[in-house]
Amino acid sequence: MSVSLMTDADVRKAEQIWAEYQKQHDVSDRKGQAAGIDPWSGRVWFGESIEDIARQLEEKGLAGPLYFVRVGYDYYYRK
Repeated sequence: MSVSLMTDADVRKAEQIWAEYQKQHDVSDRKGQAAGIDPWSGRVWFGESIEDIARQLEEKGLAGPLYFVRVGYDYYYRK
């Protein structure tokens, strides 16, 4: 998967897409999963991890910026 840089506008758009997605879809059964939001297409990908989502995109020959969240949390990872 190629590396691409997200702009601040991409981040804001992805956050907007994610907020709208949650209003239209019940994601409660996906709590703890990773979600990758594509700010360009508006598509949302789910997987067990960022790596899992990256594999899904690679298999489909897709690349582009993705904004990641952990479903049900306001952060992806804390250490």
